[in-house]
Amino acid sequence: MKTVLQTIQSGTPYLEKAGVDSPRLNMEHLLAHVMGCKRMDLYLRFNEPLEEKTLEPLRDLTRRRAKREPLQHLLGSIEFMGREFKCDTRALIPRPETEELVEKILSYYKKHSLPAPDKILDMGTGSGVIGLSLAHAFPEAHATLADISPDALALARENAEKTALPEERTTFILTDLFQNLSGGPFDLIVANLPYIAADEVPTLSAEVQKDPVLALDGGPAGTEIIATFLEALAPHAVPGALIALEIGAGQSPALLPVLEHSGLQEARSVPDYSGRDRFLFSSAP
Repeated sequence: MKTVLQTIQSGTPYLEKAGVDSPRLNMEHLLAHVMGCKRMDLYLRFNEPLEEKTLEPLRDLTRRRAKREPLQHLLGSIEFMGREFKCDTRALIPRPETEELVEKILSYYKKHSLPAPDKILDMGTGSGVIGLSLAHAFPEAHATLADISPDALALARENAEKTALPEERTTFILTDLFQNLSGGPFDLIVANLPYIAADEVPTLSAEVQKDPVLALDGGPAGTEIIATFLEALAPHAVPGALIALEIGAGQSPALLPVLEHSGLQEARSVPDYSGRDRFLFSSAP
């Protein structure tokens, strides 16, 4: 009967051979998932023997991971801003950069001693992690979560329930950008819209290609959807509203002029923690 440590050690080379990044870490996450414990708890249980009822589902998950099914989909959840959110094929897997965006927004409010927003708009909400995290951070605010995908909106609703956000504090709107939007104007508008160039989508990693194409393809240059969003934004923002977006690395030279042409003020590019061009911040006139 294999122990916890032996199981990790035998599964790691299998995932490594399949081209999975951080294979041991992946094995630990999968094993902790089937054992119903935290990954760090495994280190206290290395010598514990594993029964077939644990090994059988682990083998299935390991095979699926070797076929490059995303780890987050196999686990069914992801941690974001200290909360656990459901994660599946209905929406983009939240990236660490997206968590940085929320952190930078909260830091901006604190640094400038701004009053908390009353109305938040999360455009292209996907699984809802941005809008819901901001709603939790600003407990008096009402969050409108908008997306073109009914599947993504359904997942966002489930995450609102999972994170125990009161129903009356959220509105979910199926819309193509501002087409069917209501509930504004907003004093905090955040968006993580598709920003991958169409011809680059097929070249992405096998895991990323499991995300919905709708959430990846930003048009021929990757900036078209974001530009359309920015050009129509001003009437939906209260004067002085904070506008914050996640963009693709290196896209700010193409998008900053769009912000300025749209009448948005103090447009600036904000790097992520690794120094890459990743976010746009501005304020409404």
